[in-house]
Amino acid sequence: MEESGVKKLWAPWRLRYLKGEGKEDGCVFCNKPSLDKSNDKESLILHRGKHNFIIMNLFPYNNGHVMVVPYKHTGDFCDLSDDEMLEMMQLSQLTIKVFKKVFNTEGFNTGFNLGAAAGAGIRQHLHFHVLPRWTGDTNFMPVLGETRVISEHIFDTYDNLKKVFDMEAGE
Repeated sequence: MEESGVKKLWAPWRLRYLKGEGKEDGCVFCNKPSLDKSNDKESLILHRGKHNFIIMNLFPYNNGHVMVVPYKHTGDFCDLSDDEMLEMMQLSQLTIKVFKKVFNTEGFNTGFNLGAAAGAGIRQHLHFHVLPRWTGDTNFMPVLGETRVISEHIFDTYDNLKKVFDMEAGE
């Protein structure tokens, strides 16, 4: 029996994250792009460049959270070549352009978490976060309920973004 006035928020997909399920052997950022392109949707890869790829975060901070990741396995930013860094920033620009078209995004959080002390969840393979933001998109849920509300299923978001990434990249 539900308590009067108490609402329940169901986010069953989060249980995999909380239980630590879905963790791969090896590096997820090396494993996913090594699969055939026909697996890109399952792997959440939105775009493949020459030196980097764009992948959705399986456990996002918000709807549309993606990362631009070099194919090179390194946690040291100084290990990237000029070409790898340039393409990483170009793909970040592409991501922002796509987000503006698909989500009518008002702002962005972007950046690296380099090293454990900086909060890097996967510190062995650096990645550049791009998170779309909207005025008023934060609320009490993360603070009081330790829960983030994602408004769209991750594969629906993938489909919506993928069409525009392909169009913008001329694929």
